[in-house]
Amino acid sequence: MSEEQRPVEDWASDFDIFDPDYVKDPGPVWDELRSKCPIAHTERWGGAWMATRYDDLRELVRMVPELSSRSPVVVPLPPQMREEAIAEMKMYGTENPPITADPPEHKPYKQLILPFFTPTAVEGYRQFTENLAHELIDRIIDKGEGDAAEDYAQQIPPRVIAQMLGIDPGRGAEFTEWTRGVLEIGQTDPEARRKYRTIIRDFFAELITQRRAEPADDMISRLIAAEVEGKPLNDHTISGICFLLLVAGIDTTWSSIGSSLWHFAGHAEDRRRLAAEPELFPTAIEEMLRFYAPVMMARKVTAPVEIGDKALCPGDKMILNFPAGNRDPEVFDRPDEVVLDRERNRHVAFGLGIHRCAGSNLARMEMDVALRVWFERIPEFELSDPDAVTWAGGQVRGPRSVPVRFSVS
Repeated sequence: MSEEQRPVEDWASDFDIFDPDYVKDPGPVWDELRSKCPIAHTERWGGAWMATRYDDLRELVRMVPELSSRSPVVVPLPPQMREEAIAEMKMYGTENPPITADPPEHKPYKQLILPFFTPTAVEGYRQFTENLAHELIDRIIDKGEGDAAEDYAQQIPPRVIAQMLGIDPGRGAEFTEWTRGVLEIGQTDPEARRKYRTIIRDFFAELITQRRAEPADDMISRLIAAEVEGKPLNDHTISGICFLLLVAGIDTTWSSIGSSLWHFAGHAEDRRRLAAEPELFPTAIEEMLRFYAPVMMARKVTAPVEIGDKALCPGDKMILNFPAGNRDPEVFDRPDEVVLDRERNRHVAFGLGIHRCAGSNLARMEMDVALRVWFERIPEFELSDPDAVTWAGGQVRGPRSVPVRFSVS
């Protein structure tokens, strides 16, 4: 049994974000840590600290530059890949801006991509998303059963992102494979991470070359035409931004959609209430984002930092457990319950601070369309085999298989 496969005996000093029971239901661990050791530590997976309280998370995101975003992955790169990334950064600048950039470099890149994700901009993709959702349901509705994750949730974000980037949405299955290779399989398999990172980078390099020769009305062409601080972007930086949009914009949102459908399939009272009261969709979506927030981010410690009774040293990694913060009883009433009409919901599913997710409007639109269309077409559904549900964890937590059965009138 490897070091990482050992059972966890003390979550405060030896946590494992890939522990199967934790991935399936991390809530009890978060409750324990918040009350006993809100800043936990582990030597597994390269070693890290992990913050679980809402107020600590708010404090930590303000610690800039002491906590650097240049390495936001929760499992560090192996030495050779880390050296390659450092060499590329020295040659081209930050790898996947703005998520891997610190101030002052961060701000102009964030301002560059924000116009693509304004409420007005993302509404331009609502009809495409609706048509796609109906098409996906058409494929399974006559069967009376399907997989709400594989057949539906996982199919929507890759195709929407492809549409935004000016790529054939029919390549969505490839994007799904690549994203899982980086964010799921690649977390514990460095060679898979390298393989799929290279595939994505090479794909965008070729596409950028094509768009430079033949510009189109799409995001890549606009990035080619854009400037940051009076200078055009080099191909490596454009590729890095596209890499970020593809990887960060797919797994996170399909996990949120999949978790929502898993919840409603297993909680008949909530399902029937939402079906009967569609005016609850706005607050219900925010509650799904709070309760099933999928993403943790990491920071690299660059200077001595104290948080609570813990002393962090340069070189340490700090995991910002936003999902745990979303269930902090000091901030949320009945934090471990799903409350569809929750009025006060200051969740941090999209992060905090300068790195708060730029794509939050897009994610909300996709969730809104995906859930509304599903409930319109399939209001009565349930888990057909609860034991067959599978979850992925680590950087992004979400269901990978949600078999359901349903009846339609």
